[in-house]
Amino acid sequence: MAEIILPAKALAVNPLKVSQPVGASLAFLGLANTMPLEHGARGCTSFNKLFFMRHFHEPIPLQTTAMDQMTTVLGADGNVVEALRTIADRNRPDIIGLITTGLSEIQGADIPSSIKAFRDTYPQYGEVAVVPVSATDTLGCLETGFGRAVEAIIAALVPAVPATVRHPRQVNVLVPSMLTPGDIEVIREWVESFDLHPVVLPDVADSLDGHLIDAGYSTLTYGGTPRARIATMGKSIATLVIGHSLARAADLLKERTGVPDYRFPGLMGLEECDAFTQVLNDISGCPVPDRIARRRACLQDAMVDTHFQLGGARIAVAADAELLATLTRFLVGMGADVVAAVASAPMPALAALPVDSVIVGDLEDLEVRARERGSDLIITNSHGAEVAARLGVPLLRAGFPLYDHYGGFARPWVGYGGSRQVLFDLANQLVTHHRGVKPYRSRYWQDTPRSREAPGCQ
Repeated sequence: MAEIILPAKALAVNPLKVSQPVGASLAFLGLANTMPLEHGARGCTSFNKLFFMRHFHEPIPLQTTAMDQMTTVLGADGNVVEALRTIADRNRPDIIGLITTGLSEIQGADIPSSIKAFRDTYPQYGEVAVVPVSATDTLGCLETGFGRAVEAIIAALVPAVPATVRHPRQVNVLVPSMLTPGDIEVIREWVESFDLHPVVLPDVADSLDGHLIDAGYSTLTYGGTPRARIATMGKSIATLVIGHSLARAADLLKERTGVPDYRFPGLMGLEECDAFTQVLNDISGCPVPDRIARRRACLQDAMVDTHFQLGGARIAVAADAELLATLTRFLVGMGADVVAAVASAPMPALAALPVDSVIVGDLEDLEVRARERGSDLIITNSHGAEVAARLGVPLLRAGFPLYDHYGGFARPWVGYGGSRQVLFDLANQLVTHHRGVKPYRSRYWQDTPRSREAPGCQ
């Protein structure tokens, strides 16, 4: 059991955490024909939008109710109603994700009343689904905001009555914030290789993988899980849940639909990938495809190839709790020593990690612990570049945001192939920045001209 060390300082010196509204907005960006709407100040939403644009290198549909000093004091319900009307009238979305922020939560916004006022005043927009999410900046992190949004999407868009007819090959796949568009593509192909049809929620691989459309630009998300597909999730034969952060969403989906679920802490490394493959085999009744078996064999070979570099390597990791847990299990399983584990927010799953302690803190905590324990490599987001430079160690970029590395948002980390590539990347970083070992010299060694000659020289 890992000791959870809570922050003792009054403020974050080098911030690691990304706020809940960013995570909630990210979840809605994985739905088709959707507009996330953050109920807060204009500057906060602009900042969040900039984070997304620098990470994905894509235009991001994201709106704000633009609260100012006056509406913060006197009430901003009118802002919400007017923003919903404007978006519904100009953009014609299928879904509007209405996300509260720290400002609106502290102000005491009555979101249900605002939505009712919008429905009563503008009944012509009744076909537009409005999904409210409480995601204050003062609590949690990107991961928890994402999980709250997925739970709210299920509550609003999945019928509460269990289906009487099942689609015999359809499965639900709930994916967490730690997965990249590349990861979701891997999972989709993995499921489809067993002749199953996945309903991925939310599907950022279809909307944020970086592709051009014929229209050139859209004011809404272009891609993602369609609203109609979400409504059919109760007709699936099973739900595959990846990550602990979606536990509440998975519980709600199971309660509303009666669909049995299978839960996985992550999909990195041989053991976790085998568990996922076995469940797909059990659900589908199909044998494991040859290409999946070959990818597994390739991962095993990579484990043999890289074990000399990774065995005993001293690695420091900082990320949201779920990504931190997945990386830590994977690294320790490969024989590495995780000398520093820093999470952005406390989560119950952290206590089960195979390390002596987990710090809930920031990148300053990572730097201090990594320096004290002689880290060979750091894994964190792009904000860790300066930390790695000061310590003189390599940085493997992971998490959010990745603003100084092209393609980082799209690379796969999960599955047999993704795990294999991570092993190669880690080993290459360690080889390239190898510090070397000082030669051993006996206590009886004498520094004479003859002793400096090469061995064997006369």
